[in-house]
Amino acid sequence: MKIFQCKMRYWLLPSFLAIAYFCIIVQGQVAPPTRLRYNVLSHDSIQISWKAPKGKFGGYKLLVTPASGGKTNQLNLQNTATKAIIQGLMPDQDYTVQIIAYNKDKESKPAQGQFRIKDLEKRKDPKPRVKVVDKGNGTRPSSPEEEVKFICKTPAVADIVILVDGSWSIGRFNFRLVRLFLENLVTAFNVGSEKTRIGLAQYSGDPRIEWHLNAFSTKDEVIEAVRNLPYKGGNTLTGLALNYIFENSFKPEAGARTGVSKIGILITDGKSQDDIIPPSRNLRESGVELFAIGVKNADVNELQEIASEPDSTHVYNVAEFDLMHTVVESLTRTVCSRVEEQDKEIKALATIGPPTELITSEVTARSFMVNWTHAPGNVEKYRVVYYPTRGGKPDEVVVDGSVSSTVLKNLMSLTEYQIAVFAIYSRTASEGLRGTETTLALPMVADLELYDVTENSLRVKWNTVPGASGYLILYAPLTEGLAEDEKEMKIGETHTDVELRGLLPNTEYTVTVYAMFGEEASDPVTGQETTLPLSPPRNLRISNIGPNSARLSWDPTSTKISGYRIVYNNVDGTEINEVEVDSITTFPLKGLTPLTEYNIAVFSMYDEGQSEPLTGIFTTEEVPSEQYLEIDEVTADSFRVTWHPLSADEGQHKLMWIPVYGGRTEEVVLEEDQDSYVIEGLEPGTEYEVSLLAVLDDGSESEVVTAVGTTLDSAWTEPATTIPPTTPVTSVFRTGIRNLVVDDETSSSLRVKWDISDSSVQQFRVTYLTAQGDPAEEVVATVMVPGSQNHLLLKPLLSDTEYKVTVTPIYTDGEGVSVSAPGKTLPLSGPQNLRVSEEWYNRLRITWDPPSSPVKGYRIVYKPVSVPGPTLETFVGADINTILITNLLSGMDYNVKIFASQASGFSDALTGVVKTLPLDVTNLQANRVEMTSLCAQWQLHRHATAYRIVIESLQDKQKQESTVGGGTTRHCFYGLQPDSEYKISVYTKLQELEGPSVSIMEKTRPLPTQPPTFPPTIPPAKEVCKAAKADLVFMVDGSWSIGDDNFNKIVNFLYSTVGALDKIGADGTQVAMVQFTDDPRTEFQLNAYKTKESLLDAIKSISYKGGNTKTGRAIKYVRDSLFTAESGTRRGIPKVIVVITDGRSQDDVNKISREMQSDGYSIFAIGVADADYSELVSIGSKPSARHVFFVDDFDAFKKIEDELITFVCETASATCPLVHKYGIDLAGFKMMEMFGLVEKDFSSIEGVSMEPGTFNVYPCYQLHEDALVSQPTKYLHPGGLPPNYTISFLFRILPDTPEEPFALWEILNKNSDPLVGVILDNGGKTLTYFNYDYSGDFQTVTFGGPEIRKIFYGSFHKLHIVVSKTLAKVVIDCKQVGEKAINASANITSDGVEVLGRMVRSRGPNGNSVPFQLQMFDIVCSTSWANKDKCCELPGLRDEETCPELPNSCSCSELSKGALGPAGPPGSPGLRGPKGQQGELGPKGPEGLRGETGPSGPQGPPGPQGPSGLSIQGMPGIPGEKGEKGDAGLPGPQGVPGGVGSPGRDGSPGQRGFPGKDGTSGPPGPPGPIGIPGAPGVPGITGSTGPQGALGPPGAPGLKGERGERGDLQSQAMVRAVARQVCEQLIQSHMARFTTILNQIPSHSSSVRTIQGPPGEPGRPGSPGAPGDQGPPGSPGFPGNAGVPGTPGERGLTGIKGEKGNPGIGTQGPRGPPGPAGPSGESRPGNPGPPGSPGPRGPPGHLGVPGPPGPSGQPGYCDPSSCSAYGGRASHPDQPEFTPVQDELEAMELWGPGI
Repeated sequence: MKIFQCKMRYWLLPSFLAIAYFCIIVQGQVAPPTRLRYNVLSHDSIQISWKAPKGKFGGYKLLVTPASGGKTNQLNLQNTATKAIIQGLMPDQDYTVQIIAYNKDKESKPAQGQFRIKDLEKRKDPKPRVKVVDKGNGTRPSSPEEEVKFICKTPAVADIVILVDGSWSIGRFNFRLVRLFLENLVTAFNVGSEKTRIGLAQYSGDPRIEWHLNAFSTKDEVIEAVRNLPYKGGNTLTGLALNYIFENSFKPEAGARTGVSKIGILITDGKSQDDIIPPSRNLRESGVELFAIGVKNADVNELQEIASEPDSTHVYNVAEFDLMHTVVESLTRTVCSRVEEQDKEIKALATIGPPTELITSEVTARSFMVNWTHAPGNVEKYRVVYYPTRGGKPDEVVVDGSVSSTVLKNLMSLTEYQIAVFAIYSRTASEGLRGTETTLALPMVADLELYDVTENSLRVKWNTVPGASGYLILYAPLTEGLAEDEKEMKIGETHTDVELRGLLPNTEYTVTVYAMFGEEASDPVTGQETTLPLSPPRNLRISNIGPNSARLSWDPTSTKISGYRIVYNNVDGTEINEVEVDSITTFPLKGLTPLTEYNIAVFSMYDEGQSEPLTGIFTTEEVPSEQYLEIDEVTADSFRVTWHPLSADEGQHKLMWIPVYGGRTEEVVLEEDQDSYVIEGLEPGTEYEVSLLAVLDDGSESEVVTAVGTTLDSAWTEPATTIPPTTPVTSVFRTGIRNLVVDDETSSSLRVKWDISDSSVQQFRVTYLTAQGDPAEEVVATVMVPGSQNHLLLKPLLSDTEYKVTVTPIYTDGEGVSVSAPGKTLPLSGPQNLRVSEEWYNRLRITWDPPSSPVKGYRIVYKPVSVPGPTLETFVGADINTILITNLLSGMDYNVKIFASQASGFSDALTGVVKTLPLDVTNLQANRVEMTSLCAQWQLHRHATAYRIVIESLQDKQKQESTVGGGTTRHCFYGLQPDSEYKISVYTKLQELEGPSVSIMEKTRPLPTQPPTFPPTIPPAKEVCKAAKADLVFMVDGSWSIGDDNFNKIVNFLYSTVGALDKIGADGTQVAMVQFTDDPRTEFQLNAYKTKESLLDAIKSISYKGGNTKTGRAIKYVRDSLFTAESGTRRGIPKVIVVITDGRSQDDVNKISREMQSDGYSIFAIGVADADYSELVSIGSKPSARHVFFVDDFDAFKKIEDELITFVCETASATCPLVHKYGIDLAGFKMMEMFGLVEKDFSSIEGVSMEPGTFNVYPCYQLHEDALVSQPTKYLHPGGLPPNYTISFLFRILPDTPEEPFALWEILNKNSDPLVGVILDNGGKTLTYFNYDYSGDFQTVTFGGPEIRKIFYGSFHKLHIVVSKTLAKVVIDCKQVGEKAINASANITSDGVEVLGRMVRSRGPNGNSVPFQLQMFDIVCSTSWANKDKCCELPGLRDEETCPELPNSCSCSELSKGALGPAGPPGSPGLRGPKGQQGELGPKGPEGLRGETGPSGPQGPPGPQGPSGLSIQGMPGIPGEKGEKGDAGLPGPQGVPGGVGSPGRDGSPGQRGFPGKDGTSGPPGPPGPIGIPGAPGVPGITGSTGPQGALGPPGAPGLKGERGERGDLQSQAMVRAVARQVCEQLIQSHMARFTTILNQIPSHSSSVRTIQGPPGEPGRPGSPGAPGDQGPPGSPGFPGNAGVPGTPGERGLTGIKGEKGNPGIGTQGPRGPPGPAGPSGESRPGNPGPPGSPGPRGPPGHLGVPGPPGPSGQPGYCDPSSCSAYGGRASHPDQPEFTPVQDELEAMELWGPGI
């Protein structure tokens, strides 16, 4: 027997294992228990109680012994126990019970007693406590034993869903009482698949469906399920559970029916830990009537909030679980009564329905018309609700009930609208007729043209747009940095040609034009055009090139030129000159260096800026080696002076002469092309000094060349002598100079000044030389200046050099006294005071003070300090002392040098070290390091917009890279190698800028076990797989619950399974693999591998992923991503999926699995360990016996491997794939699906319509004339036809089918020649089958006769053509009508097409086809199928007993068969509407809050997003409005019960009503609405159901397990203590998991694993800062080398400025405070509400301190289901375990022998 321990009660249950009993009685001071009492609970259980002894004691021993002999059962109990329940006893057996108190090793005397249940029952109730009243008819009331429980006998049916609280607070003991209550509840109803259906869900922290409404078909099955209901355990989340059954239980796929009363019953023992109001309201509004039963600690106010009204009949509350039986009868009577009332209401609403056939027309950009067909009954009004699909406030139009159309106006263009049309009746409203329509786009601008382009303007024109209110023009430059300079122009509707001015020259502009319609803009039209560049000058000419000068000339190109900028520099960049001139066209260059190459750039200057340069290059000439004057042709009064030109462009010459010994200086100006001159009028015999200089265009003069010549005496002649300039001449001792001063020093010049003391000085000779103390002083230069000049600027000189300057006066008669003075040039001064500002991550600004001496510009050189890289430099002008250096590395030190460019060279450098801001992360570290994964964590960078994380293996250098948002602080990498060193680098990104990496090293954990070993050779293909040709996808669960070790076992299993295949690749089976967790990952696609060897290698290299289990998402991913043409999917090839998982999915798998199965996918589901078998059945194809596998652990794959391979390969056969049809698996082809003749595809086939087929319930497809429906053979029969097969047709010849032969079906080759087919001759009434035999000969067999002719008479007939290697048989309507011998067939080619209805006379690919109707077409790979077929689709051959039910039919009891009645009424409507109030009260007002709201607590975390209760999605509420809006009332003249609420959820469409079964002929009924033909009646009447049999004897006990070794007596307490600790730790750890769930309740009901999820998405980047003030324009820089032109980026189309957007949809916040009171309802006033609900239940308390250990007892065991909630597997009763309890409310079980 079993003994259960709890705080107040103890249970003793039967079992069948022996326990040795020992007891050492030690007399001591422990007082015994007293007052031992018995109380009978049932025929096999009693409750015993006793009074605790006084004094100190440690606990009790409970001993139960059969009086007839047998084993004694014992359990040590705690000292707080005072009661126990003993169950499973034999009523006729006597038992002895002893209670012994003990303390350490001392025991009390036992409190002992004996009992027998039958005796106790007699004493308990010796007389029926029923007052006997004679009713006058001789009858007396029955005794309690004879009283029959209430049974609901109403013929009305209901769908009842019971929601049971399975939280920890109930306890395992009380949960058994809940089961008993449920059993009594179920017993009261007439349960069956066509009667009342009962489903059940259990909830705690997460809800789960125990069984759906359609799970069981009999009451006994439901009761058995109730008795086996497992206890769940967990927290109390009632709101989540209510929402779960709302979304999952009351659905057609779960067994819910339309037109049937829907009841929900909640059983709970505590206050919910989440919000229950929205989900319970959703259930009530959807038509579910809610009852709430509270036990013990349940909150009555909360129960009233949940339950439907009135509370008096829908809310029940009992103080203890053992009192639940007291409310069963009241509850069942109320439910029964409400079901009956609702059934009447539903039938009364049968004439109410929604409108039908929603049609939209006259669609424009701003409106469209909505038409519908009138709803049945007396419709008062129609309410048309419409709103944009993407979200927005719903609008509505209400029209009269006689109207069936309306125009919806003022819509947004190019917007999809959801439309719902509701029929409004006097007391209710129908469901909505729904549809969608998309408005047209607004007309847009056409023929946009950009023309008349200039440097700063262009014109735009376009065609007028009808209806436009104006136009919006947006234009902006595409140049980087200018794109934000967008301008906008709005113009009226009459202007379609406009000029855009103020544009930048040589800039590409994008121009976008919108047609405006009020505030709405059309789609844009965009054009691009580039403005003309500013015109540079043309035709540069360089002339007069000399050693230090040249002349430039050019032609102007525009009258808008304001001047020119001329830049010329030597090629090494050491001499840079720049000059700006007016609008001249010639300019001389002077001061050039001889024999130097110069670059010339001439820019045209405009008001908008400067043009591109006109460039040229030239080299100055070498200074002539001999520059001298030659005097010849001397006479007494004249001589000729001849010279070589000083330079090519020297201009005019000035020739001067003066007598050497004093006299007047004379001069003459000569033309530049002269090279000689005769000086006349000279004095005879006089020595003259002759000087020649050139006068340049700017007025400056060149250096002077001198010579001395003497005229002849009047008596004789003497040849002239040329005297070099340095030849000394006779000095005259006269001083004409005083106060010689050298000043105005610069680094390259000195100014010499003196006073002239003698006016007779003709010239001054200025000589200057370096004064370095060298005796051999070298004259630098000598300059002659006129005698009237008293100053001279000496240049260019060396910097920081001392010079000696000598000035000598020259008289007519000789030289005067020379005067000398020293002077020193300044050193080259560089820039000063380097400063840094505007530091950023990739740029900074440097500023300096200019030097004191003049500069031509600055050269800036910079280079990174710590990394190798090129030295970069740039030049700026002389007036610039600051520069922004860009494109730098972040966080990097740079050496910066600034040189001043001066006339004499570059100055010393101003140096410094500058640094950009660091763009990198801090505190980078690794965590969550596993064998194949690790995570990196860092501290956020405040400006980061993204992070690039790279992980690199130090072993094989393999890398993974990922980019995450700027708000992310952690990233994990998966698929790593175990026990490997990795380098993790994090790069911080700021927009396009990326900082340097920050890196750490981390090593993955080593493998705990050896990696799987694989066979060294490729496994051979299995025989069953050699014909396989399929697209096969393996879906492998990679969640955390599997682990590395088990994942290796899965890989081994996949290796073996794939190894059984034969040919891999496009000509055989293609294999893909997906590993799924939270998000699926494609390991390889279908077309990735072409050989088995490479495929198996890929399987071996799959790495474990880790995560949660999202199977539904993964299946959808496989369909959308892998079964695509890009992935390699082939048409006509079987699509097979194998799913391997070890747990329950955390998302919905049912919907996607059904969709894929209906689309022809074959899905195999393999579950391991904790997988949910019911979920596997939902995933797998039918039948489940072939497609669903389950193994206990990962080592058991070998058990299913062969069977799985066989089934997969049979399904994967391309020649005869396995398909599910007629409720069984068949090898063959569903030809209707392959041709697209199914409901979901036929509309896309031209010339095909769907019509009613046989029984008007099967669809058939009419192929109209010349439809010529065809498909490529390679998509239908890629492997050809099998050697033996049966072709099955169900078809009908139409009156307009031509009287000539046509092929019902045939296969053509690529030349359109027939290969195989079936020909019907409508004229000759014959049937012909043809093909090619194995020898290549064409063979035909033709069948005729009466049975053949009847298929041409216009009715539906079923035709089977059985083709074998020797015969062709024809079976019509399941009756063989002929057979003929044929040869074995040859196979077909797959390069042709297969055609339906093609006329025999057609030739070529585009022939004619005939009209006919086709309902079924299959090819079955068997010759026996025709014998098995029963022709259930044909009315004359259908046998109701053996044929399956008709589609969408209801099954009726045979007892209900009667006379043929009139046609049935239309089908039942969907979910019932809101119930109106009885009596003359007004309509129900808006739902108010129950009672006053207590003081508001602190705001909680965001709650889960609840589903919308309205069928029309509303806009988010506007803050500040009133409270929740009540449901809109019906427009009507008088108040009627029940206001029309907002439209609720759509109910499932009601099934179409069927006619009654055929019976005996009766009188014709009155004419009714047109119905469909009734199905044939079911023959025979089934006899009435017999009485229920007596309860059978208990089943035989299970096999006895091997007995374990007996434990050491002294170790039993230790074993119990250890086990207690283990279980406590399990429970505490999982309680922490549920606490986590409480803190973050999921928005949908699913099982949640508490693995920490990935980090959330990064926050949005902050708004950019305001732009800084624009700086002053800088001077133009030096011309740089031409860069490579960059490719302009594409600019996106400019969007129109939209209205303010709708508020974003976020997580639902906490429930706000109640709004102000709504308007008073029109219903009865409510009673004052109870006080506010108490706060949520606190967390469980800590475990108490364990009591002192008791004396050693027998080895104890426990029910392992106590820990089953934590993943432990239940043991067999023959394998006992000891399980400690969590607290005193939990039970502790001990198995003992039977009594």
